[in-house]
Amino acid sequence: MRSLLITNIGELTTFSDHDGDAILVSDRVEWIGSAKDAPAADSHLDAGGGAVLPGFVDSHSHLIFAGDRAAEFAARMAGEPYTGGGIRTTVEATRAASDELLHANASHLVHEARRQGTTTIEIKSGYGLDTFHEARSLRIASSFTEETTFLGAHVKPTDTEDYVSLVTGPMLAECAPFAKWIDVFCERGAFDVDETRTILTAGMKAGLLPRVHANQLTFSQGVQLAVELDCASADHCTHLSDADVDALASSNTVATLLPGCEFSTRSPYPDARRLIDAGATVAIATDCNPGSSYTSSIPFCIAVAVREMRMTPAEAIWSATMGGAKALRRTDIGHLDIGAQADLIILDAPSSIHLAYRPGVSLVKQVLHKGVPS
Repeated sequence: MRSLLITNIGELTTFSDHDGDAILVSDRVEWIGSAKDAPAADSHLDAGGGAVLPGFVDSHSHLIFAGDRAAEFAARMAGEPYTGGGIRTTVEATRAASDELLHANASHLVHEARRQGTTTIEIKSGYGLDTFHEARSLRIASSFTEETTFLGAHVKPTDTEDYVSLVTGPMLAECAPFAKWIDVFCERGAFDVDETRTILTAGMKAGLLPRVHANQLTFSQGVQLAVELDCASADHCTHLSDADVDALASSNTVATLLPGCEFSTRSPYPDARRLIDAGATVAIATDCNPGSSYTSSIPFCIAVAVREMRMTPAEAIWSATMGGAKALRRTDIGHLDIGAQADLIILDAPSSIHLAYRPGVSLVKQVLHKGVPS
């Protein structure tokens, strides 16, 4: 692997003990320090005074789908509440779509996210809701990322009796070879806590790692279950009791917040400040999906988190990099320590603060994934 030396860095964010104004990478971070002390390299890149930071880690997305729900969005903006019921509309479109169409749509979104600085992305199934289409979704997702999540338990289809048995039996058997994670939408109108425990436990027995959609629409025991089962992440965390916050703060479970969802549904934002002050680990992700958060932009989510969720710019950027890595239980991404995967972003701005300071502006000038410009 050829080496690349990046110099003339305005601000270098590493989330490590290393600091400087230059960085040498191959597929891994090889060296960090002062440009005047830099070792020889095969090639050189001038950052032009721009900030350099780790690539974003988007630990929650739903990219395998067909169609859109623009009319549903317009209705919400006209005052209709979000209930999650539109998921079934996307299921119908996804089942009817060809493999080629689903792959092309996911590829478009993955590359859209990459242009905005995302170098690692998790992708869920969940718009198939039968054995064939869930396995197909995960097979397609696995062509884009190793962070694939079986979400057969998204909602209950109206055409299937005893759906929990299907999810924990034949569907799980077909989907597990293509998945790393298992997830459940633990919520009113979807799956209750007992059903969620049954599904997650079955997935864990099949070798999958657990995560859960929890406490999005109402107060529930979803977060408590996530902690009980040592889930890597409890996602949404909009409605939390003091006990929920304390449980997250004393656990290894990351609270993954999805500000694009609240923005797009006009719902209350989760209180990131409360979680951080309590000592919980917080991640930020896009929740990119056609119904409740049709954005692939982590920079947008950072800006919203700072403005609406009482996070500082530094906290939001950490949550979109290191926080996302922790939500995927990865130690090789989300930071630029020596030996870490060389995933990084160069901004057309002198400081990463500009990601929140200049919302809506395309500031990502260059993205490197495993040391390769993309």
